[in-house]
This record gives sequence, C-alpha cells and structure tokens, in this order.
Amino acid sequence: MIRVTELRLPVDHDAHALEAALLARLGLRKADLVQFTVFRRSHDARKNSALTFTYTVDAELHNEAPVLARFSQDPKIRPTPQMDYRPVAVAPAGFARRPIVVGFGPCGMFAALILAQAGFRPIVLERGKAVRERTQDTWGLWRKHTLNPESNVQFGEGGAGTFSDGKLYSQIKDPRFLGRKVLTEFVRAGAPEEIMYVAKPHIGTFRLVGMVEKIRQEIIDLGGEVRFSQKVTGLDIREGAIRGVLVESGEHIDGDHVVMALGHSARDTFQVLHDAGVAMQAKPFSVGFRIEHPQSVIDRARLGPHAGNKLIGAADYKLVHHASNGRSVYSFCMCPGGTVVAAASEPNRVVTNGMSQYSRAERNANAGIVVGVTPEDYPGGPLAGIEFQRELESRAFELGGGNYDAPVQLVGDFLAAKSSTALGEVAPSYKPGVRLTDLAQALPAYAIEAIREAIPAFERQIKGFSMHDAVLTGVETRTSSPLRIPRGDDYQSVNVRGLFPAGEGAGYAGGILSAGVDGIKVAEAVALDILKPSRH
Repeated sequence: MIRVTELRLPVDHDAHALEAALLARLGLRKADLVQFTVFRRSHDARKNSALTFTYTVDAELHNEAPVLARFSQDPKIRPTPQMDYRPVAVAPAGFARRPIVVGFGPCGMFAALILAQAGFRPIVLERGKAVRERTQDTWGLWRKHTLNPESNVQFGEGGAGTFSDGKLYSQIKDPRFLGRKVLTEFVRAGAPEEIMYVAKPHIGTFRLVGMVEKIRQEIIDLGGEVRFSQKVTGLDIREGAIRGVLVESGEHIDGDHVVMALGHSARDTFQVLHDAGVAMQAKPFSVGFRIEHPQSVIDRARLGPHAGNKLIGAADYKLVHHASNGRSVYSFCMCPGGTVVAAASEPNRVVTNGMSQYSRAERNANAGIVVGVTPEDYPGGPLAGIEFQRELESRAFELGGGNYDAPVQLVGDFLAAKSSTALGEVAPSYKPGVRLTDLAQALPAYAIEAIREAIPAFERQIKGFSMHDAVLTGVETRTSSPLRIPRGDDYQSVNVRGLFPAGEGAGYAGGILSAGVDGIKVAEAVALDILKPSRH
C-alpha cells in the first residue's frame, strides 16, 4: 500500500473526483489501481471563502515499486505504515490470579478488553451502575434535581465520556497507531465507520450507550467479569506490593495486578490510595465557565458561505488567550450543536460539562472557557486540588439557589461587571434549571480578570463571540484530574508493585481516545509483567 497525503478537493466534489485526483497525483491509469481507502479527511476553516477537503489516501496498486521509486524524494508519497494491532502477550495455560481493573470508563474498558482478548479473564470493578440504569439516574438530576452520588455523569459504565460529545481525537503521540485500535473496536461495537477517517471524529451519547454494552459483553464472552456497584474502599498492600482490594461490601478480592482507571472525579478513592501510602502529587488543571452561543453564529463566523453544509456539519473552535495577569485562558471540550449538562457527583455541589449527540443538531454551541491553575493556587499536598474544586462547586451550588440549578450570567453583563436580571436571545440549555446572578462571585478574582480580558480577544477571531446575550454557566472544574499518581517505565506505581495507575484520573490522559490508548498500554504492561518468570 502507498500513502498519499494532501489531496485537496472542493467540499462539494462528486463521487469520482477523489479517485481521479489520486490517479493524477501518481501519474497512473485506472487500470493500475486495485483499490484505495481514505485514511483521513479534514477541512481548514481558517479560509472559509475557499473551503476544501484535504484527504490522506492509502492506495493498493498492481505494481507499487516503480511508483515509490519515482516519488522517493516526495515526503507526501510513502509506503503505508503497519497499523494493525498486534497483541504483545497471551495468557499462559492454567493462569489463575486474574488481574483487577478498577473503573469502567474508556481507560478501564480498553484495559479490560485487551486483557480479555489476550486470555487473562480480568475482573472489572465499577462503583456505578450499568449504562442504561446509570442513564436513568443521570436524568434524575437533570429532570428532578435528584443526585445519586454513585450513579451520575461521572460514575458508572462508560465513564464521564458517555455524557459528552463523544470526541475521538487527540494530540497524543501514537507511533503504534493504538488510537486506531480504539476506533476499530468502536466501529465493531456499532460506531459509524466514518470515525476511522474524519479528522475530528465524534459519536455522541446515545450511540455510545449501545457501544459500551457490546464491549462489555465481549469482555464477558472472553471470560472476564464486570461487577457493578463495587466501590473500592481499601487496598491490600504487603511488602510494597499489591495483593488485592477491598470493596464497600467488605469483600476482599485477591489480585497481584490492579489497574487503577479511576477517572478524574473519584475523590474518595483518591483518598483511599493516599491513606494507603500510594505516591501521588498535585498537578495543574483549569477552572471556569461554560459559554453558549447560537450555533448559527459560530457557523457563520467559522464557515462563511459554507455554513450549514451537511458534509462539514456544525462548526467548532479552539481558542487560547494569554492574559496580562499571567494566566492562560482557553476553550475546552467545545460541543457544537450541544447542551450544557449537570455533572455533579457530590451532594450540594454544582459542576457543568458539555455534551452533543451524533447529529450535533441542537440550537446552541457551548464550550468551557477556563483558566489554568497550579498547585501554587491551592497549596497543601496531593489532595489540595480536590478541596479547591469542592470550594468552587459548593459556591456555585449556593449561587444557583441551593437546588442543583446553575448560576448564569449574560456575557455582556459579565464584561460590564453587573448582575444579570433577564435572559436575552440565547436560552441556556443546562438542566434542571438556571438562576441569574453575578458570576464574579464564582471564581477567584484572577480567573474572572483573565476571562474578562479573553472574551473580547476571542471576538477578534470569531465574530459574535462576545455578543451581549451569550450565556455563561458556572462552574467548570473537572477539566482534568487535580493530581497525578506517578508511575515508572513499566507503568507501575513508583512505590507499590503490581499497582498500575492509568487514564485521566491518574494524570495520563485527557479524553476518550487518549484514555483508551493508555488503557491499552497499561493492559500490555500488566500482561508482560504476569508473564515474567519471577511471577511463576
């Protein structure tokens, strides 16, 4: 196979144009081509008056050698790299002490799947419920102001990514194409095949639910177990090595290999690890608000005359501003045609997140507008960032009226430093409800100052961004884990053998795809450690 990059075509090109462009680029006839597949399709919205699709194509030819020789100095025409996933280990016959995976979000799911596919029959412990039960509990907060602390947007099968835009792209280095393994498994589980080639693939919540169930069933069919409502409350550590875990029921589950794929909101389990002496450290994260605009405003600003093109879909954005007070402000988890959702996991606290369905057809666009914070802002040890988050979330709960409604303010009023008293053109999408207020009370003064400076700066990039009636909803605090659990080159905790910190909660991922990739890497490390001669 030969990979050809940067084939550019108008967004409205016909069905045969790509093949013709490929043959013209290679100087070949149709008879020379066996078949081709699209590896990547993207578009650049920076020049919306001349919008094009840019393709990367893998072509199979009847005789590839002379073509590669002819283009040997062209970096845009190269042999297609090996992308198929190859397992690193297979479970030995009679293998008994099964690995444990704690958490069944994207990281835990792929760690368990890889271990199951290799024959290691993992035991998965998920503190929340199965995804459909979890969905009902989540709606309980959104519709009835009722929070279940163990089954919500953060906890349960599928993890926090289930109630999100389902974004499947990342900027991680991935020389082994493990991200492609993640996408392949999602397609096998029912995701649309286009996620394999579009530059910014996404799935959406409703499709993710069914996919998660299918992956769970494959793990079970391969001999694994997935146990719900199993919160880990203790670790059995002896002579510097893990020997098992305790769950809330009091059961002790033996295991010499434990993958800790907790997610960024398992605050009580972080406390369990800290109390057990597992090494951890505070790390930077970000806090801020969700901002909502009419999606049509973003489409016009980003796509110009191509706004509304069904092939392109709803426009997104990515923004950064370095404020004069030294803080960085940036857009986070932008959700085109989506909604702002209640994402609390602890009583009497308000947290927001963004979510889109696959269609991205809702009226509003939303994104986090967040400010970077560091351990210098919350001194006090590895868990201090959690207390910093809790303080902001409790304040948001009070500003919202004390019933899980969220505090909101119009952008124009926020910039003018006055409380909002009435909504305008933009209807907030947050459920269960909102309360108008002054959001300057919701974040530290340095964050408010930086965001007030950033929004007009973003207006210069996206016309309409600072529109008066756009809505800010507070607060966004779960941008990433507030701590990191250090691990060595073997992916094990630096001070507890057999404990494998993994994914977003441990500080090694930031989204569905990167979490899934980290889950694969950790599963491989577990399998190889199990096979060491010293383990037998």
